[in-house]
Amino acid sequence: MSDNPLFKRTIHRHDVPSRWLPEGSRPVRVYLPPGYQPWMSYPVVYCQDGEEFFNFGRIATHAQRLILEEDWDPFIVVGVDVNVKVRTSEYVPDGERYVPYTRFFAEELIPWAESQYPVRDVPEQRLLAGDSLGGAVSVSLALAYPDLFSRILSLSGAFYDPYMEQIRSAPSLERLSVWMIVGLQETEFATDRGTFDFVELNRKAEKLLREKGAQVLYSEKDGEHKWGFWQRELPEALSAFLGPEPRPLG
Repeated sequence: MSDNPLFKRTIHRHDVPSRWLPEGSRPVRVYLPPGYQPWMSYPVVYCQDGEEFFNFGRIATHAQRLILEEDWDPFIVVGVDVNVKVRTSEYVPDGERYVPYTRFFAEELIPWAESQYPVRDVPEQRLLAGDSLGGAVSVSLALAYPDLFSRILSLSGAFYDPYMEQIRSAPSLERLSVWMIVGLQETEFATDRGTFDFVELNRKAEKLLREKGAQVLYSEKDGEHKWGFWQRELPEALSAFLGPEPRPLG
């Protein structure tokens, strides 16, 4: 076993009970920072696609390094797993599992996390993170629960028409801060809803969010719709909200 502290990460696994989800519970994984103390309080990152964020995005490894080597204040990460077979149904607003999932997330997962761990309970200290549909449903959650969420990290968000309609219908989004990135090679990506130009989707979403008053930090870089791209960008994404000198979103 390596003595390198970067590899001595603390990750707990839980099944969070739910009255909303048909299965009655949902697996989550929780990263605790080095030096964790239960009497302290910590900012928290809530990730859609939790298993992928931990296994392919390596978010726990990134967090460990940023805290230990770059002197970031410690934070907790809560990853919410999803069954890929029903992922679209849970994440897209016209999916039959969307209401149960979003109600579970806001009304059951958040209270559970705040009762089990010393995560901070104000919107400015909660960060919603997601890739593709996970990025888009994170925005959707923030629109539906403005008292809970105001900070979003979106990696190549799949901003299909139902999400865009939600943004159009929303009141002022001046309280919302969104970090967005998309890969320039994502112009013809095949999904279960057809083939989409993700660059165009993200440009339109950025424009509409800004028109609604949201603070947006948007970028396009060479990259494909894959975790190899998103993993590289995670430290910069997190730094916009959690770094020693958070970047201003505008």
